[in-house]
Amino acid sequence: MFRVLTSNRDFRRLFLAELIVFGADWFVMVPLLLLLNEKTGQGLWGGLALAAETGTVALLLPYAGTIADRFDRKRILITSNLSALVAVVGLLLVHGPWAGPIALVSVAALSGAKAFYTPAANAAMPNLVDRSDLSPAMAVHGSAWGTVTVVASSLGGVVSAWLSPYACFGLVAFGLVGAALLTSGIRRPTQEQGLVEPRPAFAAIAEANRFLRREPRLLALVTVKSAVGVGNGLLATFPLMATAFGVGPRGLGLMFAVRGLGSLVGPFVFRAALARPHWLFPALAISMSTYGIVYLGVSVATWFPLVLAGIFVAHAAGGGNWVMSNYALAQEVPDELRGRVGASDQMIAMLAVTVSQLTVGFFVDSVDVRLLIACCATTTLLYAVGWRLVTRRLPRHGSTPALATAD
Repeated sequence: MFRVLTSNRDFRRLFLAELIVFGADWFVMVPLLLLLNEKTGQGLWGGLALAAETGTVALLLPYAGTIADRFDRKRILITSNLSALVAVVGLLLVHGPWAGPIALVSVAALSGAKAFYTPAANAAMPNLVDRSDLSPAMAVHGSAWGTVTVVASSLGGVVSAWLSPYACFGLVAFGLVGAALLTSGIRRPTQEQGLVEPRPAFAAIAEANRFLRREPRLLALVTVKSAVGVGNGLLATFPLMATAFGVGPRGLGLMFAVRGLGSLVGPFVFRAALARPHWLFPALAISMSTYGIVYLGVSVATWFPLVLAGIFVAHAAGGGNWVMSNYALAQEVPDELRGRVGASDQMIAMLAVTVSQLTVGFFVDSVDVRLLIACCATTTLLYAVGWRLVTRRLPRHGSTPALATAD
């Protein structure tokens, strides 16, 4: 499986750059959540920061996906890295009574850069590997987020406790420069020739939406990530859970690291479904349901190691869900629409995450944390059951429609 990583120079460069970009999220966010609790004395600001991250991405993704289909994807990736660098520098100003608002603006700017980076990276990746290598490449590519969440979350907590949150922000700034340099060395074209077109952005977005409406199977695939999204607000409870169990910054970093480890393992566990199309939709339903059921268990756990085990299993299921749907979309969506369809896919998921995080954020200081976790888990479980009932009669095998079907 890792042959494609060791033998393909361009794929390796993209993968390493993504490790840095995705790692920046949690190497920044874990210290920032702790810093906001310290500076403001409220859990609300942490929930708002998480919501600002996902909400900004959700709002910008439709336009960002259009940009990924109309302009050189390599240049988009490099520009996004440098824009994120500027946003991270803003986090060094999180001090005093304005700590909360400054953090929200900086997080929103960082997320804006990521909103343009992600569709371009996802759309470019299949063009950097041979078609026979797409399945293992997708598994490795899908593990990038989980890999760096393990490292970045745990190190973010440790470095924050050892030095300061501001040291974490400075290290991320240097890392983003490295990501830009890695991407600049990619040689293969990141999109097929002749795909850049002068049409207005909204016309291009409408084209992708028409394409999706005519493909019920693809509609099912772009709504599947929302199951985990509607329960994702429980992340806003992690700092309070760490305080309740008395594990401090290192414990919070460990919780996010275990979450990332699950997301890393999940794509490899569920990879068997990628080679068997008739397994795909049942496996997606199982992954969603597992997330909800396991977090119901976490809501009543009284032993911290058991909480960590539950977080691992839940996010292994969530990581498998993400990669399975991404692989199917990469196979079935034409390259000229891949950026826009991928952006729509992530936008739907991010909107679900944002609503969930805002809801939990507003209640996290007044409602028992365990009840909030149980409510999020139940919402995911109900979504999973409803999704499976609606999609059970859809075709088991996808096709690769021509662009003409969208017009």
